[in-house]
Amino acid sequence: MQRDFLEPGGFGETLGNDVGQLRRTIEPTANLLRAARAAGLPIIHTREGHLPDLSDCPPAKLNRGDPSMRIGAPGPMGRILIRGERGHDIIDELAPAPGEPVIDKPGKGAFYATGLGDLLTEQGIRSLVVTGVTTEVCVHTTVREANDRGYECLVLADCVGSYFPEFQRAGLAMIAAQGGIFGWVADSPAFIAALRLEDVTHGRD
Repeated sequence: MQRDFLEPGGFGETLGNDVGQLRRTIEPTANLLRAARAAGLPIIHTREGHLPDLSDCPPAKLNRGDPSMRIGAPGPMGRILIRGERGHDIIDELAPAPGEPVIDKPGKGAFYATGLGDLLTEQGIRSLVVTGVTTEVCVHTTVREANDRGYECLVLADCVGSYFPEFQRAGLAMIAAQGGIFGWVADSPAFIAALRLEDVTHGRD
């Protein structure tokens, strides 16, 4: 949920994308975060980006697209996909709360070259609720990585988004196909309602 992907004037929009397709995820995700925090669920944020010297960016990723808009090039919110730049950070509406870990990842998936797996193991977590953008890239890659590692994944359809509506539909269908080949898909209000029901059941309301 980084500025360069979601905010008007960011890197995503300069490529000709309609950021409105992604911004529709902000309100439901904010509602989800409030409910998850109230229920005491651990929340982990991720950001895709690279070291300033690009030593963690392989040529296959670096040398794609218009040379003036490649990773590390000057963008409207600082160097594109470089850690520490304004565009790299998470949008204000979904900013991490104090104490919530932020995983900086050099790839599209949240497990590759990060400490996410160790963090989940330390906390005894085996089930993941996945949100973010874009559905067909970072979300899909993370869910596939998680599935191969034995995690159960629930993707909340209104809390993930794509610049391309057809990719959104296909991406969600692929996750849930064949009885949940990579995970399950639901809408956030149903998940929030289940959280609140569990709180009531356990006397936490």
